[in-house]
Amino acid sequence: MDTTSSLYDLTPIAWLMAVGMLIALGPLVWVWRRNAGSGPARRLHALTVLTLFLTFDLTLFGAFTRLTDSGLGCPDWPGCYGNASPHGARHEIAMAQSAQPTGPVTHSKAWVEMVHRYLATGVGVLILTLAVATWIVRRRQSRIPPAEAAGHHATLSAWWPAFTLAWVCLQGAFGALTVTWKLFPAIVTLHLLGAVVLLALLCIQAVRYRQAAADRLPTPVSPALRNGLIATSVLLVLQIALGGWVSTNYAVLACTQFPTCQDSWWPPMNFAQGFEIWRHLGVTGEGQPLDFSALTAIHYAHRLMAYAVFVALGVLAWRMRRIEALRPQARWLAGLALLQLATGLGNVLLGWPLAAAVLHTGGAAALAVVLTWALCESRRAPAAQPAHAGENTAGHNNSQSPRKAAA
Repeated sequence: MDTTSSLYDLTPIAWLMAVGMLIALGPLVWVWRRNAGSGPARRLHALTVLTLFLTFDLTLFGAFTRLTDSGLGCPDWPGCYGNASPHGARHEIAMAQSAQPTGPVTHSKAWVEMVHRYLATGVGVLILTLAVATWIVRRRQSRIPPAEAAGHHATLSAWWPAFTLAWVCLQGAFGALTVTWKLFPAIVTLHLLGAVVLLALLCIQAVRYRQAAADRLPTPVSPALRNGLIATSVLLVLQIALGGWVSTNYAVLACTQFPTCQDSWWPPMNFAQGFEIWRHLGVTGEGQPLDFSALTAIHYAHRLMAYAVFVALGVLAWRMRRIEALRPQARWLAGLALLQLATGLGNVLLGWPLAAAVLHTGGAAALAVVLTWALCESRRAPAAQPAHAGENTAGHNNSQSPRKAAA
């Protein structure tokens, strides 16, 4: 045994972390310089918003990576054939490409996959910075005497960014499993859902910081509207899971007609095979090839749920527009619902074009962010306090401390 060789080469992960820190450095410097004269809560809010924006971009790039079949462009993790970049693995990539020219490993796909990993690491560094900075600020604020605390905006509980950091680490683990388990459909779908949860966590923190800075609380709304927001959010998460299942099983083209499928309103479908969760790509749990009827079932289930979600979003947007504080979210919901309809039809009728497919994923992620935004900007009106609709709604309960809004 060669005692000079290590059990595991840490060079790729060290380089990956270094590149991630370099990517994160630019946004960190920009936020701190732009908000140099602001308080810590406002700086943390700015960094949270920027991290949310970059995480959304990462979600789009992740969709691009999946849709260009670049997920196995580097079939190991965290490096590429044990190297920090595809440049160092060009010989191995060339051999794999020559053996299988149309296979998952090519020079372009390897770069797409590694850029996705670099960007993901950069987002991870930003979230780590948020967690550490929040703990430091909260520790300093706890030392301020109560008599002097009135002029200081409270930050969020430090447990929010800490949980977000733990979640992004879990996302990284799912990203690694996506590669090492060779695009296992359940893992890839969970990776997509994890990205949506990460966006929601960052959105919650961004909204709470803004409420604290503006010294206001969420707007009271009727129980019916609050329940509608929650129910629509649950429907959307289920629809995103179904959409991820369609994409990871390559079932988009199982139906190339609309509104019918295969010249039928109810084509032959094998739901038992299609929704057998724990199996490898393209095969059943017993290793037999999936029937085409299974792919049809996957596609059609997503399409049927889309009708319900589209109607729910439309009704919710119509009701939210009556409340001044929720009108921006209502407009976003209506616009994004129409975008999802257009891109969904484009995927079916135009043969799954790349731009429409990426936009469809981005629209779903944006809907999740907007619904989270609306949930954070509203609260259930107490039984003794009627919910107010109209211009005065946003102005109620602003006399309470921003520390309660940020708790």
